[in-house]
Amino acid sequence: MCFSVPSAHDHVGVKISPPMMRQSLRVLPHAACLALSSWLSTGTTAAQLIPQGFVYLRDIAPDIVQDIKYAGPDNFTGSKVPGYNAGECILLRAVAEALRKVQAELREQTLGLKVYDCYRPARATKAFLLWIHKVSTPTTTKRFFPKINRRSLHSLGYVSSSSAHSRGIAVDLTLVWVPPPAQQEFDPRASYASCTGQAIDRSPDNSIDMGSGFDCFDPMSHTESLMVTREQQDRRRLLRNLMKRHGFQGYDREWWHFTFGAGRRSGGALDFPVERRPG
Repeated sequence: MCFSVPSAHDHVGVKISPPMMRQSLRVLPHAACLALSSWLSTGTTAAQLIPQGFVYLRDIAPDIVQDIKYAGPDNFTGSKVPGYNAGECILLRAVAEALRKVQAELREQTLGLKVYDCYRPARATKAFLLWIHKVSTPTTTKRFFPKINRRSLHSLGYVSSSSAHSRGIAVDLTLVWVPPPAQQEFDPRASYASCTGQAIDRSPDNSIDMGSGFDCFDPMSHTESLMVTREQQDRRRLLRNLMKRHGFQGYDREWWHFTFGAGRRSGGALDFPVERRPG
């Protein structure tokens, strides 16, 4: 015999008191009991980890390379960021579908996409702002903002108090050759060059050199910067134009940042954690 037992909160978020829970107990038919047992044995599904309308990019465009920087220590905070329990790209379905189309066009040029960040829990944005005002931070993270005072990152527009990432409509990405070359493991003890330095001296990244690294808070990262080579300018222009053709709008201070649908509203900031895709 098996019973259905409601959780302490039902699916619309209404709290159920213990007496109500006891009243809600009911014996399930044998077939339903078997189905429940089967569900429990197979574990959590992807749909249960993310809100309705969101998808794992791997399910839409599995050939897009993923290197989610905030799920590890190779980012400007120097450690894994709150809310990133796995290196997975999660987006609204329409955004993921648009990226799939971008990827298809790039394939014709033996190129592909590589994503650094997708949906971002709101708690991560809060953590960024707290990090800005910390008394001290690891000196190794200075490579992400070599010429800028850390406490100026918010006022200069590099770190925002709210983000389209938390609505699942923004993505940070770059270009890679297809097939992408192997990427070395990040070594937190190593002394990597500044994000504005030569690509070979920066932290490991198998992407095409765009003139500066990801999350490089420096004028060299401005989309239209003339501080990079003509070839690097052309690569940024190629990425920007292709993304624009599929509904994305770039950000003038960060060549890697794009928002789908010109930043149209799609609800408030969300804060569910990024978990590993089941299966």
